[in-house]
Amino acid sequence: MSTNLQTPIDYLKGVGPNRADLLRSELGIHTFQDLINLFPNRYLDRTKYYKINSLQRNSAEVQIIGKVIGFKEVTQKRGKRLVGTFEDDTGRMELVWFRGQKWLRDTIKLNTPYVIFGKVNWFNGVFSMPHPDIELQSEHEQNLRSSMQAIYPSTEKLSNKGITNRIMTKIMQNLFLETKGRFEETLSEDLISELKLLYKNEALFNIHFPKNQDLLARSEFRLKFEELFYIQLQLILKNLIHKSKIKGFPFESVGNYFNTFYKDHLPFDLTNAQKRVIKEIRHDLGSNAQMNRLLQGDVGSGKTIVAFMSMLMALDNGFQACLMAPTEILSVQHYNGLNELSNKLNISISILTGSSTTSERRKIHESLENGELQILIGTHALLEDKVKFKNLGLAIIDEQHRFGVAQRSKLWKKNTSPPHILVMTATPIPRTLAMSVYGDLDISIIDELPPGRQAIKTVHRFDKNRLKVLRFIRDEIEKGRQVYIVYPLIQESEKLDYKDLMDGYESIVRDFPLPKYQISIVHGKMKPADKEYEMQRFVKNETQIMVATTVIEVGVNVPNASVMIIESAERFGLSQLHQLRGRVGRGAEQSYCILMSGHKLSQDSKVRLETMTKTSDGFEIAEVDLRLRGPGDIMGTQQSGILNLKIANIIKDKDILQSSRFYAKRILNNDPSLKLPENKTILHTYRQLSKYKNIWNYIS
Repeated sequence: MSTNLQTPIDYLKGVGPNRADLLRSELGIHTFQDLINLFPNRYLDRTKYYKINSLQRNSAEVQIIGKVIGFKEVTQKRGKRLVGTFEDDTGRMELVWFRGQKWLRDTIKLNTPYVIFGKVNWFNGVFSMPHPDIELQSEHEQNLRSSMQAIYPSTEKLSNKGITNRIMTKIMQNLFLETKGRFEETLSEDLISELKLLYKNEALFNIHFPKNQDLLARSEFRLKFEELFYIQLQLILKNLIHKSKIKGFPFESVGNYFNTFYKDHLPFDLTNAQKRVIKEIRHDLGSNAQMNRLLQGDVGSGKTIVAFMSMLMALDNGFQACLMAPTEILSVQHYNGLNELSNKLNISISILTGSSTTSERRKIHESLENGELQILIGTHALLEDKVKFKNLGLAIIDEQHRFGVAQRSKLWKKNTSPPHILVMTATPIPRTLAMSVYGDLDISIIDELPPGRQAIKTVHRFDKNRLKVLRFIRDEIEKGRQVYIVYPLIQESEKLDYKDLMDGYESIVRDFPLPKYQISIVHGKMKPADKEYEMQRFVKNETQIMVATTVIEVGVNVPNASVMIIESAERFGLSQLHQLRGRVGRGAEQSYCILMSGHKLSQDSKVRLETMTKTSDGFEIAEVDLRLRGPGDIMGTQQSGILNLKIANIIKDKDILQSSRFYAKRILNNDPSLKLPENKTILHTYRQLSKYKNIWNYIS
């Protein structure tokens, strides 16, 4: 190939230093390669030419052949506008320009056939077209063009500096002329023939200059498949390399702790999903490689018992285990639950958080290092350098998206050899997203709830139904149940949120007066000790109502609480609503979730509230959330840069994603190092991508 695609964009005909700076700063285009990967947003059908007398009063984009027969300048409030009279054999219209008047007057030839293209306006009985694309009919007919015209991404700054879509198309044409339209093939012959894909040259040409709809569709498929294929290849390779290079501790046996617990102390029968997941973990721990597994399960699906049984496997093999949770409340709750189970087996277990005293810390540090302490639960206090294990064999991380990758690697360094890692999340991640973001982790899913759990009844009520809702709360409290009332918390407007919460609290106190009713309140401005005191009153059933902001989103376990009321539910995201709903329904009684909202709802809010009332399946909810918010938001800030895709869309193209993962896996299973001659192209492309990170900078 004569032209190197890494050539800086400045050297392309028609670009020059000024345009090059703009393309770099506005669209991130540095090289020929970046330009070829600037894919169009949409396409216009340029096969049809309109007559002036058949124009409609809509804002469609049209193409007309005619002549400019004269110009006039019109003074307006700021500056002047240039108006050209344009006619064809059926009538006249106006062309309007607000800038570049002198240049236009000098360049446009009067009474010469031109093709104009743009949006038509209707004003005072005349059609006009502001800033039309205009070119001589003779040139229009010679250009390298297709019936479908590509419209490229642009910015206000580019338009203001005169880099119109027509200029972008011209630059793209120059690139194809310069490279003679020859681009290196990036997929193997086997893949191309099995999937009947277009070759790279043909796909690139037809994405920029499509000959017809069918070729455009096939080009899109080919380029989307390739993009997703290399992301999956990278993730699966990372996992394979990880397994071959990073040796884990093989846990040879399932021993006394595990068996005794399973036979004598299991508080309830495991579901089939739990059994399946424990088998998957057992298989990982027994192999020679370090386990790197993501455990997904919905709120209340019983992940904790699976985590505990995995810890018992570590203990059976003479190792220590730890569990790290994002908040103190959550780690205390894990500790209380696991402490009860550990006591039956005489296992030593401890908790370490920010509020542990110096003497407690000293004791924990000592017993960790000499191996007496078998299980340690805690917040990221576990990551402090002072915390040293004698032999940490398994680290469990709860609510992964709150811990960055850097924090995970700190846990690894607690040992000569890295411990096995199990990451748990109660926010189910849609399959497509999990395959793209956690593709290098093995994924286990608990997709059934323990027996005896009743589905939570979820309803949406408007503010005008408030009296009925209050009556319902009274009835539930009469039956001895407890109620959560949650207010939204949106960072920017803390004052407003605090006011909402306080107004709400005051009106609830009026509706539920002392001494008959006791009410707890918990919000972010309280001291941790006060929060803890209020929480404990609610846990002990000394208060019937807990008024709170979303601090209770993760992990308060009160089986007696049967009603969750979410105020201004339209201000919450779907995953938050789902998490909050999971705070009730933990006992044997029927539980309820009531979503309160105002009458004015945006389309997205309607979809969210309808989804909540329709399903309680976290995976289904996560799919809807992904559609509404896009991948970046769902993963939280530190992970949002992951999927900066050029052409594929992991929501709309999930079938292509699954297919690309299937083929990437199949190729690597047969040829893990891509050494076979038929995979030569794939290996070469993979190396190129690793070398020029700027092209594929979206693989985190």
